[in-house]
Amino acid sequence: MDQIQAMRIFIRITELGSFSRAAEDLDLPRATVSTALKNLEQRLGVRLFLRTTRQVKITEEGEQYYQRCLQLLTGFDEADNLFADIKNPPAGHVRIDMPHSMAREIVLPALPEFSARYPQIKLTLSANDNAVDMLHQGVDCVIRAWPAESENLQSRPIAMLAQTTCASLGYLAEKGTPQTLADLKQHQAVAYFFAHQRPESQLEFIINKKSQAILMDNALTVSGADAYIAAAKAGYGLIQTSRRVIEQDLARGTLVEVLPHLQPPPMPLYIMYPPGRFLAPRVRVLLDWLVELFARL
Repeated sequence: MDQIQAMRIFIRITELGSFSRAAEDLDLPRATVSTALKNLEQRLGVRLFLRTTRQVKITEEGEQYYQRCLQLLTGFDEADNLFADIKNPPAGHVRIDMPHSMAREIVLPALPEFSARYPQIKLTLSANDNAVDMLHQGVDCVIRAWPAESENLQSRPIAMLAQTTCASLGYLAEKGTPQTLADLKQHQAVAYFFAHQRPESQLEFIINKKSQAILMDNALTVSGADAYIAAAKAGYGLIQTSRRVIEQDLARGTLVEVLPHLQPPPMPLYIMYPPGRFLAPRVRVLLDWLVELFARL
């Protein structure tokens, strides 16, 4: 086995944290993966992983080698694929993760357009509202409403979605419809939390071209965009969310916009993917199509 292939095997073991998963991902026998790693360690004269029956943990030397392999293979892949789009259309498997409501209301309805354009690309789309360990879960890219907080991810802004403040008709019938910011003292909001952040119970509005946060009382805290919207429909208070995601609820009257003269700041969206490595054509065309899709909203 050549050195480049051995480096690719090492990278996938590092990212997936498993010999078996790396073998499956690369469509190789597990024995081939184990032998390649053993020969690589013998040639380098260092241990790249600490292996037990339950886990594979990279060593300090392995981490240094991983970063260098990424740099080297990026150059190889860029040169190798310089004319790939001309010679062959993008093909292969891409896994992407995004929030539930965004997948349901925006991406999935338009996805047949992408599949018709790139029929040789197979997609796995997972819906999740919290942070994802991309390297160890084998995810190629994610869409989130916050930029990457880790040096191991690169962020690409793709959209600024208009948001709206709303509540259920039943809640407003009981509590009254706020007309001013001062009226919000008599109301409550659904609190929202991410796995990596403290719960937030506040509403934000653009006042004199600046974002102003209003702390709110709450009776319910949820995680996930779908639960957040469902809580508002159930009468637990005001929420602020993407107008595009709740268009049908507003049209049906299951949610009612309030304070339309005081707009929330737009919701930024980012595509995140591992940095410092060549983006395979199959991943790059998906990212480009998503940018195109959200530009049309």
